[in-house]
Amino acid sequence: MKKYKWVIILANLIILLVYFNYSVSKKEEILQDGKLVLLQLAPVDPRSLMQGDYMTLRYSISQNISSNHLPKRGYCVVRLDSRGVAEKVRFQQEAAPLNKDEYLIKYTSPNEWNINIGAESFFFQEGQAEKYSRAKYGGVKIDKNGNSLLTGLYDERLKNIK
Repeated sequence: MKKYKWVIILANLIILLVYFNYSVSKKEEILQDGKLVLLQLAPVDPRSLMQGDYMTLRYSISQNISSNHLPKRGYCVVRLDSRGVAEKVRFQQEAAPLNKDEYLIKYTSPNEWNINIGAESFFFQEGQAEKYSRAKYGGVKIDKNGNSLLTGLYDERLKNIK
């Protein structure tokens, strides 16, 4: 039995490392080839806006919805305006149908009041809160399957805040 214990531990470690590397490579692929979409930030209670070294984000596309009528998981279909800012078109459970010039962003609905697109926090270096407090847009790279990755925050002139 001792001999098999180490084999099982080693096999689990290899599976974990393969999965981790696969996950990282998929995120790198989104960063490299994904479409940049700017999501307008919605107001957040100022008392919880800055907590240590991260900012809680909420997006205007997830406001004024009744998520109790939405499936727990699905897609937010958006259309981009001429500046690259996303405008919500509809929510749907499946990836299809998708019209011309529409893009998918996967969402989850943890409760009946919110939907999450997977980028609800932005982490930054301590002492940089003032710089990021003027953010108006979240820059998200999306792939054709609706996977998203937050790449940065943008000001009202659509400039990346660095």
